[in-house]
Amino acid sequence: MTISNFQPVPAPDSGATAAEHLPLLAVTLGDPAGIGPELIARLLAEPGTLAAARILLIADRAELEHGMALAGRKVGFKLAPYLDTLDFSEGLPLLHDFRGATAGGFERRVATEKGGRYSLDTLDVALDLTRRGVTDAILFGPLNKSSLHLAGMAHSDELHWFAEKLDYHGPFCEFNVLDRLWTSRVTSHVALSRVPSMLSQEGVLEAIGLIDAQLRLSGVAEPRIAVCGLNPHNGDNGSFGREEIDIIAPAVERARAAGMLVQGPFPADTIFLKVQGECPEYDAVVTMYHDQGQIAIKLMGFSRGVTVQGGLPIPITTPAHGTAFDIAGQGIANPGATIQAFQLACRMGATRRTAR
Repeated sequence: MTISNFQPVPAPDSGATAAEHLPLLAVTLGDPAGIGPELIARLLAEPGTLAAARILLIADRAELEHGMALAGRKVGFKLAPYLDTLDFSEGLPLLHDFRGATAGGFERRVATEKGGRYSLDTLDVALDLTRRGVTDAILFGPLNKSSLHLAGMAHSDELHWFAEKLDYHGPFCEFNVLDRLWTSRVTSHVALSRVPSMLSQEGVLEAIGLIDAQLRLSGVAEPRIAVCGLNPHNGDNGSFGREEIDIIAPAVERARAAGMLVQGPFPADTIFLKVQGECPEYDAVVTMYHDQGQIAIKLMGFSRGVTVQGGLPIPITTPAHGTAFDIAGQGIANPGATIQAFQLACRMGATRRTAR
């Protein structure tokens, strides 16, 4: 997987240089115990990366160099000690050498409070810069939820932490993207036993609307959306569950009445057959719970999947896989998903930059 054929955003005719017109990404390495530093180093070394975006790395310099050593890739960069003056005239990534409240070396291949603190502190800077419009989007390396919780994150996942940091109180959802296919879910990191009681027409309608809006932000003019049922075989006309009849189908009809191109509910064991191949029938699938979509999309392309922190006021992407402690430090991490996350951050960042 390379990005040598990725088309950078062209410079406008207004006299701005190509570099000035490129989206500016804030990039963090993720948990230092995992494969994040190696993945970001591999991304920086890819042909076409620096032609697609200006990159501000918010990372400890020693950790960036550690990643380069693991990747076997030495990439030039320029230090940016002050974030109010960012000079990309040399065509190099800028590094804000920062590690927050941590000191000393990091343990590898295990969840630690220090690794979680470093992850949160570097992301905090990226969030502030992007919220204020200094940077256009965020790309972060894989995080470890155990490390984040050890560091004091009280939320179930980083998405809710992002929303709190951004003081955002609107609807949001984690999206997973595989090439052209997007998925979202009505419920997320909750026990499966709680899912039926958490479903509502408003919740399903909200999930449909969120993914419709996010697809448009990424450049899809008229998103085609499919919605899953909850029960096996869509409940077989109410024989084993009425959620499809009472909740999901009415929500789909309400979305259609609002002008969205949405159909369903479809049985979850067949809908993903309709979104594969050269001519998929839909651009997105809305599922009812976490594994309903995650299992399918990871089987279809684990090394290419991207997570989008959808609905938030700023674009944030990351590879969909985890920190991979089992292979960390071996120099064999696959950068495919990180490259895809970078490309999507570029597109969404460019859209946000144009809108401003």
